[in-house]
Formats: sequence, structure tokens, C-alpha cells
Amino acid sequence: MKKIRKAVFPVAGLGTRFLPATKASPKEMLPIVDKPLIQYAVEEAVAAGVTDLIFVTGRGKRAIEDHFDKAYELEAELHAHGKTRLLKELRELVPAGVNCVYVRQGEALGLGHAVLCARHLVGDEPFAVILADDLIDAQVPVLKQMAELHAAEGASLVAVQEVAPSETAAYGIVSTKTRKGRLARMTGIVEKPKPEESPSTLGVVGRYVLSPRIFDYLLETKAGAGREIQLTDAIARLLAHEAVYAYEFEGRRYDCGSKLGYLEATVDYALRHKEVAAEFRAYLDRLPRKEGKQK
Repeated sequence: MKKIRKAVFPVAGLGTRFLPATKASPKEMLPIVDKPLIQYAVEEAVAAGVTDLIFVTGRGKRAIEDHFDKAYELEAELHAHGKTRLLKELRELVPAGVNCVYVRQGEALGLGHAVLCARHLVGDEPFAVILADDLIDAQVPVLKQMAELHAAEGASLVAVQEVAPSETAAYGIVSTKTRKGRLARMTGIVEKPKPEESPSTLGVVGRYVLSPRIFDYLLETKAGAGREIQLTDAIARLLAHEAVYAYEFEGRRYDCGSKLGYLEATVDYALRHKEVAAEFRAYLDRLPRKEGKQK
């Protein structure tokens, strides 16, 4: 079984839920304390053994490329002022032996189309897909969990979690059988079903390990939900021909594509940040508590 060496990061989305903050800056560059969302995603991929980072970008996403590029003037400035810790952090944003490659998605035609844009870079090998606005806090990085399962099972994997029945229309929803611990073989997957039509409450989260065969089905997939080419529809066709597993990962997911999820992540990560945790907790403790609604 081939090792997962390549990860695709679809980062061409417009981030409309965070306007006007994302008018000129990518949503993937929104910081959680002092690191942008895309950096957390890259660190997760590298921890799983990925060596080729493929960013599917679009107009206005140059800041992502700049973030992972070498900044000679900034490094020289940090060196001159003896800021060695910060200098070391900057130089290790992309570890030695890890490559960054960028490809443009000319039109916003959906997640499936974004993944298809990376076809010529992925080639004929299994690969990962990571959505940066799904930030997952886990003792063992989730993609590493999935890469290890892929090595054992030799099949595609989709990360899932239980969602409220009222929220199924916001997720891809899977149906499963033959459950083994946190792993279950998928029997179906549908994009954003209405609660009364949903086959389950297992919602897809932004982590995938996919067979290269998925590209054949993406080429044939027509626009679906939201008039976009959905990765979900291609996975539905893939699982009709080979095993695809749903994996209920270990960890806590923050939906940083929503304002509330982003704020929750910021608070939780700040409360354990080595530089600000103590002072931030003290600040929160000083905030007035409303004892109840005043009459």
C-alpha cells in the first residue's frame, strides 16, 4: 500500500461568511491566536508524513503563498535584533523535505472541481484532502490517524462526526454498515439532505484520504447541490466500485468557517497558549457574569 505523500488544500473559496474581513485577505489566513488556519492544516499534514502540499488557490489568495515563502528581509531583521526563537519558527513553517505547489482554480465550481484541479499533481497514488476551516484539536493529528488506518485497510476514508438532526442540510451525510470501533464501511453519501430525508446523522468533516480513482468520477460529475461539482457525488460513485470507510475521528472539531466556531477555537486555544493563557484566563474571570435576566 502506497504511503500518503500528497495532500490537497482547497483554498480558493471566497469566505463570504467573514466579510468584510475576507474581502482582501483569505479566510484561511484568519489567525487562531498567532497562527493562521492554513498553518494548522499544514502542520497536521506534515505530522501524517505528507511531503507534497498542493494548494488549489484562486484570485486574492496570494497571501497564502507569501506565508509559506521565504521572507529574506523579515528574517534578516529578526536576526539583527537577536529574535532567534521567532526566526526559528519562521524558518520551520515548511520543514526541510516538504514541498509547496500551487495551482489555480479559475472558477469557483465547487469542492469537487477544486480537487480535480490537482489531478495532474497528485498522479496515480492515494492522497489526502484537508479543509483548513475545519480545525481539529486532537492528541494524535486526525490525518495521521487516517493515514495509519489507510495503511491497514487499503481503502479510502472520510472523516465524520455526529451532527444534530436539524443540521444535516449543512453537511454531506453518510450511511454505513459493518461498524468496527470508530470505522464503518460506507453504503452511501448524500450532499446536504433535508432532516426528513437524511439517511443518518453522520456528517462529513473536512478530512479525506482518497483513491486516485476519484478523479475519473470527478471528470464525469455534473453540478449538483448548490450548482457546484460536489466531491460528495464523486465519492458516492467511488464507493459503488471499491470500499470507502467512514471514520469517527478522535478529537474536537471547530467549524472555523462560522463566526461562532471561530470564536470558540480562539478562546480555547488562547486558554492553553504558553504566552497568554494565564493572563487571558484572569481576564475572563474578571468579566461580569449575568445572574439572570433583569426585570
